[in-house]
Amino acid sequence: MSSIKSTTQIKEKNITIANAALISGIGVLIMALTVPFAEFYIFPKLIAENPALTAKNIMDNRLLFTTGIFLHFITLICDIVVAWSLYVFLKPVFKHLSLLTAWFRLIYTAIYLVALVNLIKVINLLNINEKSNILDQTQLYDSITFYINSFHIEWSFGLIIFGIYLSLLGYLVFIAEYVPKIFGILLIIAGFGYLINTLGLFLFPNINTEFLFITFFGELIFMIWLLIKGSKIKNIKKTEHNKV
Repeated sequence: MSSIKSTTQIKEKNITIANAALISGIGVLIMALTVPFAEFYIFPKLIAENPALTAKNIMDNRLLFTTGIFLHFITLICDIVVAWSLYVFLKPVFKHLSLLTAWFRLIYTAIYLVALVNLIKVINLLNINEKSNILDQTQLYDSITFYINSFHIEWSFGLIIFGIYLSLLGYLVFIAEYVPKIFGILLIIAGFGYLINTLGLFLFPNINTEFLFITFFGELIFMIWLLIKGSKIKNIKKTEHNKV
């Protein structure tokens, strides 16, 4: 039996494959702007090795710190949207695996949200301490440092799940008849890059895996294709996986 069904335009209610590709591309594009701006511009201005200096920077620039939190929150929303839209985009390839893949991203997003709450606790701690001074300066500084470190550790742990997600996504993209296989390969490489780099932080902290940063661009390259080519897809081939 042929593994390919007759060519047809596949729709998820009113969402076409092209629409799903466009939504996914826009979502990833927004995330490519929000997280780097927060992590490489805003937080480095505020977070120092000295806890007292970090606390002072945040207290003096509370709006900037809150902006960084808000940018991460926007990223969370985009993660949910992208999980859904890529599920729709890849559903014709392998419905059940596409759904499982989306769930991995949603689980990662949940861990990300729990991590982000730590930064919100910093703002709450400052507000409470200003009114009642329940903590002395040393306790306040140490608490702020603890919450900031907790955010990065918990978020990093979530990236293990994200690495698995990217690997599954890469496999789906690789077997999709309507996407060049090179993007599937790049996504799988990116997924393993996240897994190795993040596991290294927890299991082998003394080993430098920063060189794996280059593998993370696989998702961004796929984003460009989604925006330029994927958003123009009209006809696709439905595979054998979805006959059941």
